[in-house]
Amino acid sequence: MKVLAADGISPKGIELLQKEFEVVVKDKLPAEELLEIIPDFDALIVRSASKVTAEVIARAKKLKIIGRAGVGVDNIDIPAATAKGIIVINSPGGNTIAATEHTMAMMLAMSRNIPIANETMHKGEWNRKKYVGVELRGKTLGVVGMGRIGSGVAKRAMAFDMNVLAYDPYINEERAKALGVKVATFDEVIENSDFITVHMPLTKETKGMIAMEQMKKMKPGVRLVNCARGGIIDEADLAEALKQGIVAAAAIDVYTSEPPAEKGNPLLEAPNIVLTPHLGASTVEAQIGVSVDVAKGIIAALHGEPVATAVNMAPVSPQVMRVIAPYLMLAERLGGTVVGLADGPIESVEVTYNGEITEVNTGLLTTAVIKGILNPVMENEVNYVNAPGLAKERGIKVSERKERASEDFANLITVDVVAGGKKLSVQGTLFGTQGRIVRINDFRVDVDPHARILICPHINRPGVIGTVGTLLGGNGVNISAMQVGTTEEEGKNLMVLTVDNDIPAALLETVKALDGIFDAKLVNFYEI
Repeated sequence: MKVLAADGISPKGIELLQKEFEVVVKDKLPAEELLEIIPDFDALIVRSASKVTAEVIARAKKLKIIGRAGVGVDNIDIPAATAKGIIVINSPGGNTIAATEHTMAMMLAMSRNIPIANETMHKGEWNRKKYVGVELRGKTLGVVGMGRIGSGVAKRAMAFDMNVLAYDPYINEERAKALGVKVATFDEVIENSDFITVHMPLTKETKGMIAMEQMKKMKPGVRLVNCARGGIIDEADLAEALKQGIVAAAAIDVYTSEPPAEKGNPLLEAPNIVLTPHLGASTVEAQIGVSVDVAKGIIAALHGEPVATAVNMAPVSPQVMRVIAPYLMLAERLGGTVVGLADGPIESVEVTYNGEITEVNTGLLTTAVIKGILNPVMENEVNYVNAPGLAKERGIKVSERKERASEDFANLITVDVVAGGKKLSVQGTLFGTQGRIVRINDFRVDVDPHARILICPHINRPGVIGTVGTLLGGNGVNISAMQVGTTEEEGKNLMVLTVDNDIPAALLETVKALDGIFDAKLVNFYEI
């Protein structure tokens, strides 16, 4: 078998592969050459430079696995690979320590004015009084996102005698206690921290989650760190806040556009800011780690063994896959819907299957539900292999139940969760080949798991639904479909709208405040 290694993969990974297979190394591989030579290879390993497009995958004749030596897989067309039965793997943990340590380094450099002090020393200046810093000891660190990196930062911060406030929609008290941190709301972190570091994925919800509105609520002298994703902290607002002294200092490793435009990024001209060129994963050890991780995955896959870092699909027999494949997207959307309804951390998940589907192994469908629940908040992409482990890490109890009898549908999937002490439930089935949500809590509905769903429990009286429609239409939000769910509870209905446009947070709050509306939740499946 032949393996193509592109983009300057660390020699340590190459050496492992060479013990098993013929390896061709192409450190700088033009797109045209990749298209030309890909039919000859069984495996491809890349970093970020090579673009593994649908055209490349279509040209591949023998390709069984694509390995990404790193976390992000944006340069690989995963749907095209999955459709052709090609496994895609990455190395989600290979650079965790590097990113964690870089975050700590940025905090220390910022708090002690190390970059500017070094620069002025080289100019022959001696400014001891000018660059007096602050200590980490005794300060409160707010960690936004408690995945692997956020948890690692919290652990190291406590070694500096810092107090840690942690915001993560999916961390519960048990997990927080084990980590030694205090769970807080996002607003509590914003308002009570001396240092704030973000470790969230960049999504529709997290883009600009720290902007001028939040910065004005922060403590005087607050210092911000972003070594996660560019755009989580609004760059223009941060630059202005630094100029006005609202934020004392900042340390930034990631940018909305990389490299940042020389005259277009306001952070380049802002005072009291430490900037590095996306160095979070740039250590010798991390580069070796990701190459070795991916090399081991490729070796396992080419020997027909399961790969724990697959980002598209876990091994399933063709017979079982034929039965469950139509339900995979539905199961994931049910998970995403129920988490969109939750007001607190998920404590437990129970998935119940009814009907003919109970005759096959439904484990992958349960994993799809967990994937849908975790995807909105995880730093690295959740996949069908790592979702159960990630749920366990977060203290989420997952169970599966089967009941052959099904009264109303040939097959039915029910997802029950406990979140913040409250039980929530959604049900779905297939109508032909189309997935439908047929129940939300106690309300019977018939809803396409659309990209954006607005769910509003409301009082059953004339004019309430029309008022919501008028408000959304007046703000440029098109309603593509509407369902009204009923329940035995007199006087209360559930309005479910599928909408074609994003609903800003301010508009959602306006909907909630309307007379007769009990609540409004936006379930948004669009990726950024």
